[in-house]
Amino acid sequence: MSEALARHRAIGKRLYDLTASNPTECGFEYDRELILVALQNPAALRYEPNPKGLESTRLAVTEYYSARGAAVSAEDIVLTSSTSEAYSSVFRLLCNPGDELLIPAPSYPLFGFLADILDVKLVRYPLIYDHGWQIDLHSLQQAITARTRGVIVVNPNNPTGHFVKASELGRLNELCAAREMALIADEVFLDFPLSAEKPVNFAGNKAALTFAMSGLSKIAGLPQMKIAWLIASGPDELKRTALERLEVIADTYLSPSAPVQLATPVFLEQRGGFQKQVMSRVRKNLAEMDRQFALQQTCSRLLLEGGWYAILRVPVNRSDEDLAIDLLANRDVYVHPGHFFDFANDGYLVLSLIGREDEFAQGLQRLLSAF
Repeated sequence: MSEALARHRAIGKRLYDLTASNPTECGFEYDRELILVALQNPAALRYEPNPKGLESTRLAVTEYYSARGAAVSAEDIVLTSSTSEAYSSVFRLLCNPGDELLIPAPSYPLFGFLADILDVKLVRYPLIYDHGWQIDLHSLQQAITARTRGVIVVNPNNPTGHFVKASELGRLNELCAAREMALIADEVFLDFPLSAEKPVNFAGNKAALTFAMSGLSKIAGLPQMKIAWLIASGPDELKRTALERLEVIADTYLSPSAPVQLATPVFLEQRGGFQKQVMSRVRKNLAEMDRQFALQQTCSRLLLEGGWYAILRVPVNRSDEDLAIDLLANRDVYVHPGHFFDFANDGYLVLSLIGREDEFAQGLQRLLSAF
Protein backbone atom coordinates (compact mmCIF):
# COMPACT_ATOMS: atom_id res chain seq x y z
CA MET A 1 0.00 0.00 0.00
CA SER A 2 2.81 2.39 0.92
CA GLU A 3 4.67 1.57 -2.29
CA ALA A 4 1.56 2.18 -4.37
CA LEU A 5 1.01 5.56 -2.68
CA ALA A 6 4.66 6.53 -3.23
CA ARG A 7 4.42 5.64 -6.93
CA HIS A 8 1.23 7.66 -7.27
CA ARG A 9 2.79 10.73 -5.72
CA ALA A 10 6.07 10.33 -7.61
CA ILE A 11 4.36 10.73 -10.99
CA GLY A 12 2.36 13.74 -9.78
CA LYS A 13 -1.12 12.27 -10.24
CA ARG A 14 -4.13 13.94 -8.62
CA LEU A 15 -4.85 12.35 -5.26
CA TYR A 16 -8.16 12.39 -3.39
CA ASP A 17 -6.91 11.67 0.11
CA LEU A 18 -9.81 10.32 2.18
CA THR A 19 -7.45 9.46 5.03
CA ALA A 20 -6.43 13.08 5.83
CA SER A 21 -6.33 13.37 9.61
CA ASN A 22 -3.70 16.04 10.29
CA PRO A 23 -5.84 18.96 11.47
CA THR A 24 -3.14 21.51 10.64
CA GLU A 25 -3.44 20.57 6.95
CA CYS A 26 -7.22 20.36 6.65
CA GLY A 27 -8.09 24.04 6.29
CA PHE A 28 -9.13 24.83 9.86
CA GLU A 29 -8.59 28.35 11.16
CA TYR A 30 -6.33 28.89 14.16
CA ASP A 31 -5.69 32.04 16.18
CA ARG A 32 -2.12 32.32 14.94
CA GLU A 33 -1.22 35.39 16.99
CA LEU A 34 -2.58 33.90 20.21
CA ILE A 35 -0.66 30.65 19.68
CA LEU A 36 2.64 32.31 18.81
CA VAL A 37 2.46 34.83 21.66
CA ALA A 38 1.70 32.03 24.13
CA LEU A 39 4.96 30.33 23.11
CA GLN A 40 6.96 33.47 23.96
CA ASN A 41 6.41 33.34 27.72
CA PRO A 42 9.58 34.69 29.40
CA ALA A 43 9.16 32.14 32.19
CA ALA A 44 10.35 29.50 29.69
CA LEU A 45 13.89 30.84 30.19
CA ARG A 46 13.90 29.31 33.68
CA TYR A 47 14.31 25.54 34.10
CA GLU A 48 11.95 23.90 36.60
CA PRO A 49 12.45 20.13 36.37
CA ASN A 50 9.24 18.82 37.93
CA PRO A 51 8.77 15.10 37.09
CA LYS A 52 4.99 15.48 36.81
CA GLY A 53 5.24 18.70 34.83
CA LEU A 54 4.64 22.33 35.77
CA GLU A 55 1.92 22.75 38.36
CA SER A 56 0.31 25.62 36.44
CA THR A 57 -0.10 23.35 33.42
CA ARG A 58 -1.52 20.50 35.47
CA LEU A 59 -3.99 22.91 37.08
CA ALA A 60 -5.13 23.95 33.60
CA VAL A 61 -5.77 20.28 32.83
CA THR A 62 -7.85 19.94 36.01
CA GLU A 63 -9.96 22.91 34.84
CA TYR A 64 -10.51 21.19 31.50
CA TYR A 65 -11.90 18.15 33.33
CA SER A 66 -13.88 20.28 35.76
CA ALA A 67 -15.72 21.73 32.76
CA ARG A 68 -16.63 18.12 31.88
CA GLY A 69 -17.91 17.45 35.41
CA ALA A 70 -14.91 15.35 36.49
CA ALA A 71 -12.99 16.17 39.68
CA VAL A 72 -9.28 15.55 39.06
CA SER A 73 -6.38 16.57 41.31
CA ALA A 74 -3.26 18.14 39.81
CA GLU A 75 -1.24 15.73 41.98
CA ASP A 76 -2.71 12.79 40.05
CA ILE A 77 -1.58 14.14 36.66
CA VAL A 78 1.68 13.39 34.86
CA LEU A 79 2.46 15.43 31.76
CA THR A 80 4.02 13.68 28.77
CA SER A 81 5.06 14.71 25.28
CA SER A 82 2.39 12.50 23.67
CA THR A 83 -0.18 9.84 24.43
CA SER A 84 2.29 7.37 22.92
CA GLU A 85 4.70 8.29 25.71
CA ALA A 86 1.88 8.01 28.24
CA TYR A 87 1.11 4.51 26.97
CA SER A 88 4.78 3.59 27.17
CA SER A 89 5.00 4.75 30.78
CA VAL A 90 1.93 2.76 31.78
CA PHE A 91 3.10 -0.35 29.90
CA ARG A 92 6.46 -0.15 31.67
CA LEU A 93 4.78 0.46 35.02
CA LEU A 94 2.40 -2.50 34.79
CA CYS A 95 4.25 -5.12 32.80
CA ASN A 96 7.32 -7.29 32.96
CA PRO A 97 8.50 -8.72 29.61
CA GLY A 98 5.93 -11.19 28.34
CA ASP A 99 3.05 -9.86 30.42
CA GLU A 100 -0.23 -9.23 28.64
CA LEU A 101 -2.58 -6.33 27.98
CA LEU A 102 -6.02 -6.67 26.42
CA ILE A 103 -6.75 -4.36 23.49
CA PRO A 104 -9.92 -3.82 21.44
CA ALA A 105 -10.26 -4.99 17.86
CA PRO A 106 -10.90 -3.13 15.62
CA SER A 107 -8.70 -0.32 16.90
CA TYR A 108 -5.81 1.97 16.04
CA PRO A 109 -2.63 0.14 14.97
CA LEU A 110 -0.31 2.08 17.31
CA PHE A 111 -0.53 -0.50 20.11
CA GLY A 112 1.39 -3.20 18.27
CA PHE A 113 4.46 -1.01 17.77
CA LEU A 114 4.49 0.13 21.41
CA ALA A 115 4.05 -3.41 22.69
CA ASP A 116 6.92 -4.71 20.55
CA ILE A 117 9.25 -1.97 21.79
CA LEU A 118 8.36 -2.70 25.42
CA ASP A 119 8.25 -6.53 25.18
CA VAL A 120 4.56 -6.68 26.08
CA LYS A 121 2.14 -9.19 24.59
CA LEU A 122 -1.17 -7.88 23.26
CA VAL A 123 -4.31 -10.00 23.40
CA ARG A 124 -7.30 -8.78 21.40
CA TYR A 125 -10.87 -8.68 22.60
CA PRO A 126 -13.57 -8.08 19.97
CA LEU A 127 -15.90 -5.18 19.50
CA ILE A 128 -19.10 -6.42 17.93
CA TYR A 129 -21.46 -4.54 15.66
CA ASP A 130 -25.22 -4.99 16.01
CA HIS A 131 -27.10 -1.75 15.28
CA GLY A 132 -24.10 -0.02 16.82
CA TRP A 133 -20.85 -1.09 18.45
CA GLN A 134 -20.36 -2.69 21.84
CA ILE A 135 -17.65 -4.48 23.79
CA ASP A 136 -17.88 -8.26 23.74
CA LEU A 137 -17.50 -8.51 27.50
CA HIS A 138 -17.78 -12.31 27.53
CA SER A 139 -14.88 -12.69 25.10
CA LEU A 140 -12.91 -10.09 27.04
CA GLN A 141 -13.33 -12.06 30.25
CA GLN A 142 -12.35 -15.29 28.52
CA ALA A 143 -9.14 -13.64 27.26
CA ILE A 144 -7.87 -12.87 30.77
CA THR A 145 -4.96 -15.03 31.96
CA ALA A 146 -2.62 -15.07 34.93
CA ARG A 147 -0.32 -12.69 33.02
CA THR A 148 -2.97 -10.09 32.14
CA ARG A 149 -2.06 -6.76 33.70
CA GLY A 150 -4.65 -4.43 32.22
CA VAL A 151 -7.41 -3.66 29.75
CA ILE A 152 -7.07 -0.89 27.18
CA VAL A 153 -10.19 0.96 26.09
CA VAL A 154 -10.38 3.78 23.53
CA ASN A 155 -13.25 6.14 24.31
CA PRO A 156 -14.56 6.82 21.72
CA ASN A 157 -12.89 4.08 19.78
CA ASN A 158 -10.79 4.81 16.72
CA PRO A 159 -12.03 4.01 14.08
CA THR A 160 -15.43 2.65 15.16
CA GLY A 161 -16.45 5.93 16.83
CA HIS A 162 -18.35 4.28 19.69
CA PHE A 163 -18.29 5.40 23.31
CA VAL A 164 -18.00 3.08 26.28
CA LYS A 165 -21.39 2.82 27.98
CA ALA A 166 -21.92 3.18 31.73
CA SER A 167 -22.93 -0.49 32.00
CA GLU A 168 -19.73 -1.53 30.20
CA LEU A 169 -17.62 0.62 32.51
CA GLY A 170 -19.29 -1.00 35.50
CA ARG A 171 -18.44 -4.48 34.27
CA LEU A 172 -14.87 -3.46 33.37
CA ASN A 173 -14.43 -2.08 36.87
CA GLU A 174 -15.65 -5.36 38.37
CA LEU A 175 -13.30 -7.47 36.24
CA CYS A 176 -10.26 -5.28 36.86
CA ALA A 177 -10.84 -4.73 40.58
CA ALA A 178 -11.34 -8.44 41.24
CA ARG A 179 -8.02 -9.31 39.58
CA GLU A 180 -6.03 -6.17 40.51
CA MET A 181 -5.71 -5.27 36.83
CA ALA A 182 -5.62 -1.72 35.51
CA LEU A 183 -7.93 0.12 33.14
CA ILE A 184 -6.05 2.16 30.53
CA ALA A 185 -8.36 4.66 28.82
CA ASP A 186 -7.40 6.63 25.72
CA GLU A 187 -9.82 9.56 25.49
CA VAL A 188 -8.20 11.80 22.88
CA PHE A 189 -11.46 12.01 20.88
CA LEU A 190 -13.73 12.49 23.92
CA ASP A 191 -14.65 16.06 22.95
CA PHE A 192 -16.11 15.06 19.58
CA PRO A 193 -19.49 13.35 20.16
CA LEU A 194 -22.15 13.49 17.48
CA SER A 195 -25.04 13.65 19.94
CA ALA A 196 -25.82 15.85 22.93
CA GLU A 197 -25.65 12.87 25.27
CA LYS A 198 -22.78 13.22 27.75
CA PRO A 199 -20.31 10.36 27.26
CA VAL A 200 -18.71 8.31 30.03
CA ASN A 201 -15.43 9.79 31.25
CA PHE A 202 -12.68 7.59 32.74
CA ALA A 203 -10.78 10.43 34.44
CA GLY A 204 -11.31 10.09 38.18
CA ASN A 205 -12.72 6.54 37.94
CA LYS A 206 -12.28 5.12 41.45
CA ALA A 207 -13.56 1.55 41.33
CA ALA A 208 -10.38 0.14 39.74
CA LEU A 209 -6.85 1.37 39.16
CA THR A 210 -7.29 3.60 36.10
CA PHE A 211 -5.02 5.55 33.81
CA ALA A 212 -6.85 8.07 31.60
CA MET A 213 -4.95 9.92 28.90
CA SER A 214 -5.51 12.71 26.43
CA GLY A 215 -3.68 15.70 24.99
CA LEU A 216 -3.63 18.75 22.76
CA SER A 217 -3.20 16.77 19.54
CA LYS A 218 -6.95 16.24 19.14
CA ILE A 219 -8.50 18.46 21.83
CA ALA A 220 -6.99 21.65 20.41
CA GLY A 221 -5.88 20.36 17.00
CA LEU A 222 -2.23 20.98 17.84
CA PRO A 223 -0.34 17.69 17.35
CA GLN A 224 2.91 19.58 16.70
CA MET A 225 2.94 21.06 20.21
CA LYS A 226 3.67 17.64 21.67
CA ILE A 227 1.98 17.67 25.03
CA ALA A 228 -0.37 15.16 26.60
CA TRP A 229 -1.21 13.88 30.05
CA LEU A 230 -1.82 10.79 32.10
CA ILE A 231 -4.24 10.78 35.04
CA ALA A 232 -4.10 8.09 37.71
CA SER A 233 -7.16 7.22 39.79
CA GLY A 234 -8.63 4.30 41.68
CA PRO A 235 -8.30 2.79 45.18
CA ASP A 236 -6.04 5.06 47.24
CA GLU A 237 -3.19 2.64 47.96
CA LEU A 238 -2.97 1.37 44.38
CA LYS A 239 -3.10 4.92 43.03
CA ARG A 240 -0.44 6.15 45.47
CA THR A 241 1.98 3.36 44.57
CA ALA A 242 1.35 3.81 40.85
CA LEU A 243 2.00 7.56 41.01
CA GLU A 244 5.22 7.08 42.98
CA ARG A 245 6.55 4.74 40.31
CA LEU A 246 5.26 6.85 37.42
CA GLU A 247 7.08 9.81 38.91
CA VAL A 248 10.36 7.88 38.72
CA ILE A 249 9.69 7.04 35.05
CA ALA A 250 8.74 10.66 34.26
CA ASP A 251 11.77 11.99 36.15
CA THR A 252 14.02 9.82 34.00
CA TYR A 253 12.91 11.61 30.80
CA LEU A 254 11.52 15.05 31.77
CA SER A 255 10.24 15.23 28.21
CA PRO A 256 7.65 18.06 27.89
CA SER A 257 9.29 21.37 26.99
CA ALA A 258 8.84 24.48 29.13
CA PRO A 259 7.48 26.77 26.36
CA VAL A 260 4.71 24.33 25.45
CA GLN A 261 3.84 23.58 29.07
CA LEU A 262 3.52 27.29 29.80
CA ALA A 263 1.39 27.82 26.68
CA THR A 264 -0.93 24.88 27.35
CA PRO A 265 -3.46 26.86 29.47
CA VAL A 266 -3.89 29.25 26.51
CA PHE A 267 -4.19 26.39 24.03
CA LEU A 268 -6.85 24.73 26.17
CA GLU A 269 -8.82 27.97 26.44
CA GLN A 270 -9.02 28.31 22.64
CA ARG A 271 -10.03 24.70 21.97
CA GLY A 272 -13.70 25.55 21.57
CA GLY A 273 -13.29 27.34 18.24
CA PHE A 274 -11.30 24.49 16.77
CA GLN A 275 -13.72 21.84 18.01
CA LYS A 276 -16.72 23.65 16.52
CA GLN A 277 -14.99 23.73 13.13
CA VAL A 278 -14.18 20.02 13.33
CA MET A 279 -17.69 18.95 14.28
CA SER A 280 -19.19 21.12 11.56
CA ARG A 281 -16.86 19.47 9.03
CA VAL A 282 -17.60 15.97 10.33
CA ARG A 283 -21.36 16.49 10.17
CA LYS A 284 -21.24 17.97 6.66
CA ASN A 285 -19.06 15.15 5.34
CA LEU A 286 -21.31 12.56 6.97
CA ALA A 287 -24.35 14.21 5.41
CA GLU A 288 -22.64 14.14 2.00
CA MET A 289 -21.76 10.48 2.50
CA ASP A 290 -25.35 9.62 3.35
CA ARG A 291 -26.59 11.60 0.34
CA GLN A 292 -24.33 9.70 -2.04
CA PHE A 293 -25.09 6.36 -0.44
CA ALA A 294 -28.80 6.96 -0.91
CA LEU A 295 -28.19 6.97 -4.69
CA GLN A 296 -26.80 3.41 -4.72
CA GLN A 297 -27.38 0.11 -2.96
CA THR A 298 -23.91 -1.41 -2.89
CA CYS A 299 -22.05 0.30 -0.05
CA SER A 300 -23.12 1.53 3.36
CA ARG A 301 -21.60 3.11 6.42
CA LEU A 302 -21.66 1.78 9.96
CA LEU A 303 -23.19 3.81 12.75
CA LEU A 304 -20.83 5.98 14.76
CA GLU A 305 -21.25 8.09 17.89
CA GLY A 306 -18.22 10.37 17.72
CA GLY A 307 -14.65 10.89 16.58
CA TRP A 308 -13.25 11.74 13.14
CA TYR A 309 -13.64 8.51 11.19
CA ALA A 310 -16.28 6.55 9.29
CA ILE A 311 -16.30 2.86 8.37
CA LEU A 312 -17.63 1.80 4.97
CA ARG A 313 -19.08 -1.64 4.35
CA VAL A 314 -18.22 -2.66 0.80
CA PRO A 315 -18.73 -5.79 -1.34
CA VAL A 316 -16.18 -8.53 -0.71
CA ASN A 317 -14.67 -9.66 -4.01
CA ARG A 318 -11.00 -9.31 -3.00
CA SER A 319 -8.95 -8.32 0.03
CA ASP A 320 -9.43 -4.85 1.48
CA GLU A 321 -5.82 -4.02 0.67
CA ASP A 322 -6.17 -5.07 -2.95
CA LEU A 323 -9.31 -2.97 -3.18
CA ALA A 324 -7.57 0.05 -1.64
CA ILE A 325 -4.63 -0.28 -4.05
CA ASP A 326 -7.04 -0.56 -6.99
CA LEU A 327 -8.92 2.56 -5.87
CA LEU A 328 -5.62 4.40 -5.67
CA ALA A 329 -4.37 3.23 -9.08
CA ASN A 330 -7.61 3.56 -11.05
CA ARG A 331 -9.69 6.13 -9.17
CA ASP A 332 -6.96 8.31 -7.59
CA VAL A 333 -8.60 7.75 -4.21
CA TYR A 334 -6.62 6.92 -1.08
CA VAL A 335 -8.43 5.07 1.73
CA HIS A 336 -7.40 2.80 4.59
CA PRO A 337 -8.19 -0.91 4.25
CA GLY A 338 -9.95 -2.38 7.26
CA HIS A 339 -7.14 -4.73 8.17
CA PHE A 340 -4.99 -1.71 9.12
CA PHE A 341 -7.33 -1.47 12.11
CA ASP A 342 -7.56 -5.22 12.85
CA PHE A 343 -10.93 -5.90 11.27
CA ALA A 344 -11.29 -9.67 11.35
CA ASN A 345 -12.87 -9.89 7.89
CA ASP A 346 -12.60 -8.14 4.53
CA GLY A 347 -15.27 -5.75 3.32
CA TYR A 348 -14.36 -2.63 5.29
CA LEU A 349 -12.72 0.68 4.39
CA VAL A 350 -11.89 3.46 6.86
CA LEU A 351 -12.23 7.14 5.89
CA SER A 352 -11.36 10.33 7.73
CA LEU A 353 -14.20 12.82 8.12
CA ILE A 354 -12.13 15.98 8.62
CA GLY A 355 -10.84 16.36 5.08
CA ARG A 356 -11.89 19.41 3.06
CA GLU A 357 -15.52 19.08 2.02
CA ASP A 358 -15.06 19.44 -1.74
CA GLU A 359 -12.25 16.88 -1.88
CA PHE A 360 -14.20 14.51 0.36
CA ALA A 361 -17.30 14.71 -1.84
CA GLN A 362 -15.36 14.20 -5.07
CA GLY A 363 -13.24 11.41 -3.65
CA LEU A 364 -16.25 9.58 -2.29
CA GLN A 365 -18.04 9.85 -5.64
CA ARG A 366 -15.00 8.36 -7.38
CA LEU A 367 -14.80 5.60 -4.78
CA LEU A 368 -18.45 4.62 -5.24
CA SER A 369 -18.06 4.59 -9.02
CA ALA A 370 -15.83 1.53 -8.59
CA PHE A 371 -18.81 -0.62 -7.52
